[in-house]
Amino acid sequence: MNKDSLSPRELGMMLLSLLSVIIVLVIAFNDETKESIRLLILLDFAICMVFISNFFWGLFKSDHKGHFIRDHWIDLVASLPMIEQLRYARIFQVLRVIRLVRMSRSLLTPFLQHKRETTVTSLLVGLVTVLTLSSVLILLFEDGVAGANITTAEDAIWWSLVTISTVGYGDFYPVTMEGRVIGAVVIVCGVSFFGIVAGYLASVFVSPEEEEKLHQQNQQLQQRSDELERQLKHLHQQNEQILARLETLTPAPAPVPVPTTPTEPDHSPDSPTTP
Repeated sequence: MNKDSLSPRELGMMLLSLLSVIIVLVIAFNDETKESIRLLILLDFAICMVFISNFFWGLFKSDHKGHFIRDHWIDLVASLPMIEQLRYARIFQVLRVIRLVRMSRSLLTPFLQHKRETTVTSLLVGLVTVLTLSSVLILLFEDGVAGANITTAEDAIWWSLVTISTVGYGDFYPVTMEGRVIGAVVIVCGVSFFGIVAGYLASVFVSPEEEEKLHQQNQQLQQRSDELERQLKHLHQQNEQILARLETLTPAPAPVPVPTTPTEPDHSPDSPTTP
């Protein structure tokens, strides 16, 4: 892919970076002893693991390791969860990808050309976003309510994972109306996610046969194109030979005689007369 083009994976990491920056800002301006802030810290740690995995995956796929480290070292530094101050460096990752967005002529073309990468990235970003929002909101609505059983950060994360996977153990459940609405939304998102995953896995097993058929069709079309090109070249040579023969057989055009006008006799008195 072109250096100035935007891949679906880069756009997904940019969105996660933006979400992480928001989480870090909320943590910075609140008391870390609160249960909701502890939840955000755990979620930020999970996002950092995604960033680190993405960095080493890009390093593994890169043909020039040194250039990749030189261009993306800020991504690794900003992904370290144990250094709070360096988390704000993720803003540079957001700005870098925004610059690529402005330089890219078309954002839709890379996504259509890399459908598998687009699918995986969309699932990852959507899953992390839903887990983050659902766990934070359920804890805010359920914490402190009489009869509530979701009161800690770990309980909220576990409830979100169980609900989005549509398993439904029943050990944790919302008791407020707002919490039940959040649970319904998470269930719908979970069903949609697993439907996409099932379709993606089916395409992984089916696509090799389709790619083989497309490859054979492309080879046949290429052979036909080469044959037509050879025939056109042969016809062009025959036309040149025919034109050359016509030039040798055609006689040169004869010169056209120029008509002369007859002179009139002179009848002046000084002119001699013929007897």
